[in-house]
Amino acid sequence: MTPETPDDDLVRTRSPRPRDLPQGFRAGLITAITVLLGFSLGFLRYWGFDAPGNWSELSVLPGVFLLLAILVQLIALYRALRVEDEAEEEYRKTVRWFIASAMLLLLGLTAALWEVA
Repeated sequence: MTPETPDDDLVRTRSPRPRDLPQGFRAGLITAITVLLGFSLGFLRYWGFDAPGNWSELSVLPGVFLLLAILVQLIALYRALRVEDEAEEEYRKTVRWFIASAMLLLLGLTAALWEVA
């Protein structure tokens, strides 16, 4: 084996370096998460405390969905702020967490609208 021609076995055993994200992807995701988190907290505050009317048994379902959405958004924000999120695979996992939080938020909003109607 010479330095110009590395051994084929050594080349095959090396794991490929994970691809880094283009500049700005993480910042965009962090912004999207914080905007959705701010909306979720604001809606929960208004719907849970400031809106007229009394709580009923049906009010628990939207409240649970909204709290779960906020929890998953916080997890997504934590993941997005980690240095490891520069790797493409970690970024994809964080985006999945964010999408799951958005779906939980939509379920909570739909349940809140259904409960009011």
